Amino acid sequence: VQLQASGGGLVQAGGSLTLSCAVSGRTANIYIVAWFRQAPGKEREFVAAQRWPARYTNYADSVKGRFTISKDSAKDTVYLQMNSLNAEDTAVYSCAAYSQQYYTSEYAASDTNYPYWGQGTQVTVSS
Repeated sequence: VQLQASGGGLVQAGGSLTLSCAVSGRTANIYIVAWFRQAPGKEREFVAAQRWPARYTNYADSVKGRFTISKDSAKDTVYLQMNSLNAEDTAVYSCAAYSQQYYTSEYAASDTNYPYWGQGTQVTVSS
């Protein structure tokens, strides 16, 4: 399984950006895809995750109501729509996946549970 993240860039505070994560390979076995981010000097943190089918979704409190994770099954692509961006959202964003059906919000929020990772894409929010 390979993941390819894209869509990062420079945006002003209050603006929006959509990240994409193209999933290829044995995608039929992928049930959970998530986004994580890492700001300079900080540990990687969970952003959002979604499970298919039975579309369970959860978000970090810091992005709830502003970010939306979604999937285009026909394209095997997962999106992260980010609205009302602020300087604290500046980070390298990475998508990740795992192939188990087991899902709880706590389990999906732990990066150690994800064996498949894409490269990161930089998001910079200017204030």
